[in-house]
Amino acid sequence: MFRRVVRQSKFRHVFGQAVKNDQCYDDIRVSRVTWDSSFCAVNPKFVAIIIEASGGGAFLVLPLHKTGRIDKAYPTVCGHTGPVLDIDWCPHNDQVIASGSEDCTVMVWQIPENGLTTPLSEPVVVLEGHSKRVGIVTWHPTARNVLLSAGCDNMVIIWNVGTGENMIQLEDMHPDVIFSVCWNRNGSLICTACKDKKIRVIDPRKEQIVAEKEKAHEGARPMRAIFLADGNVFTTGFSRMSERQLALWNPQSMDEPISVHEMDTSNGVLLPFYDPDTNVVYLCGKGDSSIRYFEITDEAPFVHYLNTFTTKEPQRGMGYMPKRGLDVNKCEIARFYKLHERKCEPIIMTVPRKSDLFQDDLYPDTAGPDCALEAEDWFDGKNADPILISLKQGYIPGKNRELKVVKKNLFDNKLNKKTDHTGPTHKPASATPSIQNEAKLDEILKEVKSLKDLISSQEKRITKLEEQISKIAI
Repeated sequence: MFRRVVRQSKFRHVFGQAVKNDQCYDDIRVSRVTWDSSFCAVNPKFVAIIIEASGGGAFLVLPLHKTGRIDKAYPTVCGHTGPVLDIDWCPHNDQVIASGSEDCTVMVWQIPENGLTTPLSEPVVVLEGHSKRVGIVTWHPTARNVLLSAGCDNMVIIWNVGTGENMIQLEDMHPDVIFSVCWNRNGSLICTACKDKKIRVIDPRKEQIVAEKEKAHEGARPMRAIFLADGNVFTTGFSRMSERQLALWNPQSMDEPISVHEMDTSNGVLLPFYDPDTNVVYLCGKGDSSIRYFEITDEAPFVHYLNTFTTKEPQRGMGYMPKRGLDVNKCEIARFYKLHERKCEPIIMTVPRKSDLFQDDLYPDTAGPDCALEAEDWFDGKNADPILISLKQGYIPGKNRELKVVKKNLFDNKLNKKTDHTGPTHKPASATPSIQNEAKLDEILKEVKSLKDLISSQEKRITKLEEQISKIAI
């Protein structure tokens, strides 16, 4: 009987490649704070890196094209009074970033379109509610202006950034430090990993634990848990013998894992980065010098090892580019921003293909920058999947809306809610013109791009003709 020895997969030959030195970001003093976050956040416009700063906390925000040596005097985002522990770009606005700090606050910043020219010390909004340092900040994947923060006070808070309000407070669910928090695909559930060795799946609006697993990994070192596109939970942690493990769980029955893999005995925490379009998980260990990647499928053993990308230098942190920021012409399926002690080095993951055509099997429609819900709708109980975009034409970003914060009096808010139920709502009417405007803006941007292309092609033609004339004249 014919038996296939090697599993068929289009990602079997994915290979990683570090960029050349002149495309790295050099002379950056990466933060030395002892906290297991990635220290780096990336989007299609900017790379943000938490750095060492005297007298408070700061992070750098660099336009992607600003490679090479970064001047020591380059302006930073420096409003926190304690070290910054975590940063996260808003998925619906490439100029808005949130930061959590040892000063117990969360701050949300609006970065100018072309990057910083002067130090930024005034956030758009300061969110105060934690009593200890804030180690995790993560934006809602589909609702505008919804931000989650988790602190060393063992509390998870969900904020409406548009009003600066603390909307949901999960206080008594975690008896110890929270290591990680992750939203699911449509943002209806969160999964958390805690120092008490439990993995919890929580419905934040009902303030209920939907599923939990005691001793998901028996080792004492930090765990990580993330949601996959199909609703399963992927975890990394340590065994009782201090071996690094990864496991796959079904939240419907958490008694036994779907799959468990022992990896090695290194002591660095494994940071998982997940691509929902290709179902590939990349594991970057803090202090490791490698990135391992696995494909998750429905066939046993469910988590399939693909390959390892290895370099000489250990990594202090790692940034992961969203899919819409990748170069589809080069069959790039992931891009990492590896933090060394003094620099940030992009690493490109590529699937080798001979054809120059668009590879639609590698690039299914992916989550775009438009939000599917407003914050108020989500807090009222609505859910929506991400709005998908095609990468076929190469993603062209639209104009970002400015983040405006309208501070509300909580008493007024209650009154408004009462009147909302009685009076008619006018929301859909105001939404349509903005959609029309965005469509018009996209049209104009496309026209501008085509005109620029035309001008550059005509300029080339003119220079050619001039060269020909000069030859004839000679």
